Amino acid sequence: MKIKSNGIEIYYEKRGQGKNLIFVHGNMGSHLEFDTLVSALEHQYTCYLVDSRNHGLSTQDVPLNYLDMAEDVIGFIKELNIEKPSLFGFSDGGIIGILIAIKEPYLLDRLILAGANLTPKGVKVKFQRMTEVDYEKTKSPYLKLMIDEPNINKEDLKKIMCPTLVLAGENDVIKKSETISIYRNILDSKIFIIPKHRHETYIVSTDYLKNTIIDFIK
Repeated sequence: MKIKSNGIEIYYEKRGQGKNLIFVHGNMGSHLEFDTLVSALEHQYTCYLVDSRNHGLSTQDVPLNYLDMAEDVIGFIKELNIEKPSLFGFSDGGIIGILIAIKEPYLLDRLILAGANLTPKGVKVKFQRMTEVDYEKTKSPYLKLMIDEPNINKEDLKKIMCPTLVLAGENDVIKKSETISIYRNILDSKIFIIPKHRHETYIVSTDYLKNTIIDFIK
């Protein structure tokens, strides 16, 4: 299905029944990242899986920045009149979730951030350099986004009013110090560093987080 939001068309799938839970994927991904996880959750939640702008089946060839992407999801929630949804954001989706909760502190019921960062320096140096090298070869706007953004002031995290769960893999490309900084600056938050996992291995094509989500979104 598609709906107009913030001047573009957002593609989304709606699955299941119960409390509202929105999923926002990572850079160069799509709603399909969450297929296995949602299959495990759709009997308890109404799950909305969205494709971000320039991703999947949503509008292509439009400006790519995190603030616009956050406005897209805010508009999506309001256009569909989704009442007090929780939001699960992975990687870029986590950045988008942070920006939504800063801008609209009372829009979300719960927020789960998986592998998010506040600035480009929040990722490990090796990954940052690899991204820069790949960008010089490809000029990909998706890589350019990661090089230039996000630019979130950690003090703004104090504006977030909803309970928040901050996740990262033990071997994530996100610096552990960045994940801890996010956790420490959100007033009502919990943190879980997932042993032995990388950036995406506990998210993509797995229901590893099923019980973690159920326990957090009660």
